[in-house]
Amino acid sequence: MTPPLLWTVTLVLAYLLGSIPTGYLLVRIFHKEDIRTTGSGNIGATNVARSGAKGLGVATLVLDVLKGLLAVVFAWHFALYTGFPNGYDLEAMAGLFAVLGHVFPVWLGFRGGKGVATALGVFLALMPLAAVFAVLIFLLVFALTRYVSLASLVAAVCLAAVCVLLDERRRLLVDLVYVAIPLLVILKHRANIQRLLARTEPKFGTSGDGPSA
Repeated sequence: MTPPLLWTVTLVLAYLLGSIPTGYLLVRIFHKEDIRTTGSGNIGATNVARSGAKGLGVATLVLDVLKGLLAVVFAWHFALYTGFPNGYDLEAMAGLFAVLGHVFPVWLGFRGGKGVATALGVFLALMPLAAVFAVLIFLLVFALTRYVSLASLVAAVCLAAVCVLLDERRRLLVDLVYVAIPLLVILKHRANIQRLLARTEPKFGTSGDGPSA
């Protein structure tokens, strides 16, 4: 397989894997409802849990994390078995495309979640220590504020900084991905940021809009 073909196949598969709308499918299958008409209208774990389906919310979270992790693992195997020289670049880009698939799924008119859980899966595969650090930051901020959105935003910023600082390979493309994924998550939280600034963002456990993982 030629390098251009390997890049194309890997990134397309990563996008398609990321674009599987797990929250939408789970709610549709088990509750015969469209999660996009409930709560915030997002398809991620937070809105699925807020809809009253806490078990499905947990399942959505796990599956969305797996989407990001598996996209990177598949890219690693593709690079390994084809002798691709820049496997780490391919893995990082596969992770980015998995997040893009979750955020802009072709199956739902390119309107998906906010990428938090899928991004976590990507970083668990690429930089596991940094990912664990980001999870701890998320839990700390959430415990102090009860804002899922604020915790996601702070964790995203910390994750980007830590990954770039700890990247011993110093590959420009990979570092750009380390910044691009958290930046995408932050951009998808624009409405949440506005509500946080206006002090109208609902805390977890209350009704209203919230981030979609």
